[in-house]
Amino acid sequence: MDDKIKHSGVIDSISGGIVTVRILQESACAACKVAGYCNASESKQKLVEVRCDTPDVYCPGQEVVVVASRGVALRATVLGFVVPLLILFGALMAVLALTGSEGWAALSALGGLALWYVLLWLFRRRIGRKVSFQIE
Repeated sequence: MDDKIKHSGVIDSISGGIVTVRILQESACAACKVAGYCNASESKQKLVEVRCDTPDVYCPGQEVVVVASRGVALRATVLGFVVPLLILFGALMAVLALTGSEGWAALSALGGLALWYVLLWLFRRRIGRKVSFQIE
């Protein structure tokens, strides 16, 4: 079993030691033959920044494969979805139990989420060193 997640893409730009790759993220049904007639199919273009030691071997427009380990994907999922869900639910239940006010509980839960995402933004460089992609 391969422990890597791969996406093919096209190099959009190169700046400093960072190669920006445009990937097309598709849902499972986007490749279906009747996807054009169905509202369930989705596809989005994403820009992925890849730190590279030798960016001079790449050029814009070149097709590449961007690779991330499953551990990186798991870490990103936990930071982006699991922890915020726990914060939302925990703050909601704690404030509701303490005050009995649904309004304050909802505001506290949203405030907790806002604080979490501000912390993620503040530590984005440190997180970026642990959650990173490579070009294969």
